[in-house]
Amino acid sequence: MNNKVNYTLIGILVVIGLAMIVVFSYWLLQPSQERAMKNYYVYFDESVLGLNIEAPVKFRGIDVGKVSKININPKNTEQVQVTVSILKTTPIKTTTRAKLTSQGITGLSYINLTMGENGTELLEKSDGERYPVIKSTPSFFEKFELSFGDVSKNLSKTLDGTQALLNEENQKQVTIILNRSAKFMDKLDRMFNEKTIKHFQNSIENIELTSAKLNIMMPKIENFIENSVEWENKLAANFQTIMKSYMGIKGSMDVFKASVARGDFNIKGITSELVPNINNTLLEMQQLIIRMDSLAEQYEKSPGDILYKTQEINKGPGE
Repeated sequence: MNNKVNYTLIGILVVIGLAMIVVFSYWLLQPSQERAMKNYYVYFDESVLGLNIEAPVKFRGIDVGKVSKININPKNTEQVQVTVSILKTTPIKTTTRAKLTSQGITGLSYINLTMGENGTELLEKSDGERYPVIKSTPSFFEKFELSFGDVSKNLSKTLDGTQALLNEENQKQVTIILNRSAKFMDKLDRMFNEKTIKHFQNSIENIELTSAKLNIMMPKIENFIENSVEWENKLAANFQTIMKSYMGIKGSMDVFKASVARGDFNIKGITSELVPNINNTLLEMQQLIIRMDSLAEQYEKSPGDILYKTQEINKGPGE
């Protein structure tokens, strides 16, 4: 039996052991990645198909964490509880939102974070929760599914209403309406043939000619109206003169009646005012009759003067 001890080998083993102790101590003392992470809860009301454990958590394309656990929310079985581990250096705020996002055509999903507004408070855990809860927003597919569901419901209602509207009786009525419309259009087409269209064009041309003639006649009609107004004014003046004379005669007759009632028969004094008024009235009536007779004779000989005659300019002596 060899009792000789190899001290060189023992020394080498001691040195190796000391080195391993130093390395192990350094590994224990350095901060691990787990200690640099912070856990959060995210509750989804939609399917998390394609989201796996170790799936990335990103903010604007940068990996800031990972999914560490996926299970059903024990407080609400309609929700999925996703536990995410995010770097402590990531500022998770009260306005931060998590959204499930698909990674291209692979079918896998990841959680995308929006950090919210600047200046808001950091997210803290609430009572009854183990970790702080990041609120979620519906994904693109969830929004599309909800919108498609609403469209599908509206389309179904529309189809049901259309089916109820187009029942057998209404179909008969629609058929009758279509037949009548076809007959009406056929009659309309036959009515608006080339001859009718030509007559219509001629009528339009005649209307245009009539309008042109009316434009020419308007100044003459205005002249006629002016002459009629002037003639009426003259007649009115003559009638006013006659009225004044009549009022004078009436006053004289009243005086005569009063004198007779008093027994005053001074005919000379009574008729001194009556006779001149009667004479003036008779003269004015004679002049009015002469003027009316002259006007009637003038318009009887030349009716065109009503429209075409203009006012004559009185000439001075020697002109």
